[in-house]
Amino acid sequence: MTEYLYMPDADANYIREFTAVVKASGEGYVVLDRTAFYPLGGGQPTDKGVLIWDGREYPVVEVRKKSGQHVLADGGMVIPVGSEVSGRIDWERRYAHMRMHTAQHLVSGLVYDLYGARTVGNQIHADRSRIDFAPANFTDDDLRRIEDECNGIISRRPPIHIYEMDRSDLEARVEIERVNLDLIPSFIKRLRVVEIEGWDICPCAGTHVRNLGEVGRIEITKREKKGKDTTRINYILHPPDEGGSGE
Repeated sequence: MTEYLYMPDADANYIREFTAVVKASGEGYVVLDRTAFYPLGGGQPTDKGVLIWDGREYPVVEVRKKSGQHVLADGGMVIPVGSEVSGRIDWERRYAHMRMHTAQHLVSGLVYDLYGARTVGNQIHADRSRIDFAPANFTDDDLRRIEDECNGIISRRPPIHIYEMDRSDLEARVEIERVNLDLIPSFIKRLRVVEIEGWDICPCAGTHVRNLGEVGRIEITKREKKGKDTTRINYILHPPDEGGSGE
């Protein structure tokens, strides 16, 4: 099983380079004993970057969680099992996803608190993202309120904490529907949680920033009806004020 180096805490999300040993390989892919690459899943895109072996860089175009495969652009290349490789992620892409994903947690939590609408889907991109809510039918005033209140919280720059917690402890702290805990299989008893101090706590295996100030300013760009009771909010992020970035 591959060790995902970004998992333990918020600081680990900032690992950009690492070394690893090839545990399995084939034409155009390797499985590593450890990696800082985020695999596709949970509404967050896969990381991209390069693996370096034998003095050459091999672009990584996709990482698959179930198999642990790092898919290489050179589809015919086989890196031998047992080889030590160096990895370097595309940091600009990853950091954009981190900011977007943390913003999604804030918007989702706030919308539930204000309107009782659950997050029923989301998709993160580097330059834009979306969240689907149900039941929801937001007015223009609602969207302005969501945007203003989110940006007000961001301006306070609360820290982000990432840690493990027993499922029963999380159930005692938050409403199950607020964090979609009912969608996580019941046999999973230990959860990785992401906490925006004072505002939100949610089980999540994704990558996030260390401080909400790094998100910048949220701008809601569009809403779309996606069914009788479902509304999609599209948003972008503006750069943080000077001193807001945690890079």
